[in-house]
Amino acid sequence: MQIKARFFSLLAIISLLAILIPRANVYAAWPAPVRGKHAMVVSQHELASRVGVEILKKGGNAVDAAVAVGLALAVVYPEAGNIGGGGFMVIHDSKGGNHAIDYREMAPAAASRDVFVGSDGKLIKGEGSSTIGYRASGVPGTLAGFELAFKKYGSGKVKWSELVEPARRLAADGYVLSYRLARLFRDYSEGLSKYPESKRIFLNNGKFFNEGDLFKQPDLAATLGRVERFGAREFYTGRTAELIAADMKANNGLITVEDLKNYQAKEREPLIGSYRGHKIISMPPPSSGGIVMLEALNILEGYDVAKMQYNSAEKYHYLAEAMRRAFADRAEFMGDPDFADVPTAALVSKSYAAKRRESIQKDKASNSNEVGHGAPAGHESMDTTNFAVVDKDGTMVVNTYTINDLYGSQVTAKGTGILLNDEMDDFAARPGEPNMFGLIQGERNAVKGGKRPLSSMTPTIVLRPDGSVWFGVGARGGPRIISAVLQTVINVIDHKMDIQAAIDAPRIHHQWLPDQLTTEPIGFSPDTTVILKAYGHKLASSWVASATGLMIDTNGVRLGAIDSRSDGLAVGY
Repeated sequence: MQIKARFFSLLAIISLLAILIPRANVYAAWPAPVRGKHAMVVSQHELASRVGVEILKKGGNAVDAAVAVGLALAVVYPEAGNIGGGGFMVIHDSKGGNHAIDYREMAPAAASRDVFVGSDGKLIKGEGSSTIGYRASGVPGTLAGFELAFKKYGSGKVKWSELVEPARRLAADGYVLSYRLARLFRDYSEGLSKYPESKRIFLNNGKFFNEGDLFKQPDLAATLGRVERFGAREFYTGRTAELIAADMKANNGLITVEDLKNYQAKEREPLIGSYRGHKIISMPPPSSGGIVMLEALNILEGYDVAKMQYNSAEKYHYLAEAMRRAFADRAEFMGDPDFADVPTAALVSKSYAAKRRESIQKDKASNSNEVGHGAPAGHESMDTTNFAVVDKDGTMVVNTYTINDLYGSQVTAKGTGILLNDEMDDFAARPGEPNMFGLIQGERNAVKGGKRPLSSMTPTIVLRPDGSVWFGVGARGGPRIISAVLQTVINVIDHKMDIQAAIDAPRIHHQWLPDQLTTEPIGFSPDTTVILKAYGHKLASSWVASATGLMIDTNGVRLGAIDSRSDGLAVGY
C-alpha cells in the first residue's frame, strides 16, 4: 500500500508540473532522483545497491559493480535475481565503446519442437509443461555472462572473489525479511510447496516466514563459496553442475552435465539506432526488446511527439499504433540469430518504419488481425529484474536478467539453493499459440536443443547528440518491459523529463495480440480514455512493468531512479 500511495502522489505532482512548468524546462519529479557526485547504483534491493557502491569505492568499475549487484540480488531478491537464469548486459565504456553480453538460457540438447505437446496434440499443463517443474528450465547463463563481462571489461583492480563474497556472506549470515518478501513467499506457496527444497528453504517447511525474520540460505552460500574459489566454470563443470544434473535426472528433467559443460555466454554486436539525433544502444536478438523499441521509435519519429501533451489521447494513439506494428513483426521475424535468419537491419531501418507508418490513421485504431507483420527487405516476464551502474569515469552498465515467472520453475535444485528458471516458456512451445504473457510467437522461435529463447528484455543506453553518455534504463515485466523502456526514452527526449519523472509517468502497452490497449489504473483522465475508445481502441487496465534508470546531468552529477511501482534503492556517492 505504501508503494501505491507513493506512486499516486508522484503522479499527481508530475501532472501538476506538466501544467505549471513551461515546455522548455525539464519536468522534474518529486521526490527527486537520488544524486551522486561520483557514481550511482540502482537496483531493486537496498542491500544489493550498497554492495555495488562498495565495489566502486574499492576501485572497481561499473562492470565489476554490476556483477557484484547481480550476485547479491540472487540472494536478497530471489523471485527474480538469480544464478539459475540468464539475461543480457549492455555496456558503454569510458572510451566510447559499446558492448553487449548475451547470457540467455539455452534449451537442453534433449529438447525438441514438440517437447511440451502431449499425446492429444495439446500443450501440456502443470508438471512437465514449459511453465513449472523440472522440464521448464533452460540451461542457466548468468554466471557465465558475469564472468565474461568481468574478464573482458572489468577494471582489473578487484578480484572475482571480491565480487562473489558479499553475496555469499548475505546467504550465509542472512538478512532481515521485508514485509513484501515475506508476503511474496506466501503468495507463491502453492507452486513452491510442490518441490521439497523450495518448500524447505522459502516456505520454512510450511511454517512460513514473517516480516522481520532473519532469512539464511546455507546451501546457496555453499554454492557461492565454490564459485568464489573456483570461478564461474565451477557451476558448469564442478560439484554444482553434478548436483543440478543429478536432481534433473531424478525428476525427469532435461538438463544434463553435458548441457551445463557446453554452455557459453556470447558477446554480440550491440544494436544501435537513433531517435531525433540521439544514439540508442540496446540488445540485439535473441532479445526482441531492442528491435521492437527501435522500430516503434522510428515510426514515432514521423510525428511531432514533443508538441503533443505527454498524456494526451493523440500521443497514446500514435504510440499504440507503433507498438502494434512492431510487436506484429516480433511475432513473425524474431528468434535466436544462431538458428534463424532475423532481418535485424531491415526491421530497424528508417525506410521500413516509413512503410509501416503509412497504414496508421489519425483518429482510428487499426485492427491487429488486419495489420499483421510487414515485409522487411532482406532475409517476454513479469518477473525479471533490472539494475544499472555508472562509475566515476562514465562507464555505464544496464543489466536485465530473469528466471521468467516469479520464482521461475518453482524448483530449487537439491543441495544447491539455486532456484531454476522456467525460460522454456519463452520459446514458442507451439508456434502460433500464446505463452504465459499472451505473446504469439512464430517458427523462428520454436524449441530446439542448444537454442536460446526469444526475450523481451531491453537494457538500453542513450547518448547525447555530442556522443556523451546521457541515461540508461531497463525494466521488469515480460513484454511490457519494451513498453516501459520505450516510453521512458520518449519522456526524456520528447517531453524533457528527468529520469525519475520519465519512469514514474503513466504508461500504456500494446503487443499486437491480444488486440487491446492496456492503460494503467492511475494517471489517465476520463477524457483521454473516452477519446481512445472513440478511435476504436479496446481498453484494458493493468500496471505496465516497473523500471530502473540512471542519468548523468549536464554538470556530471549522477542521478538514480527507482520506479514508484516497485521497490529498491538508488545509492550514489
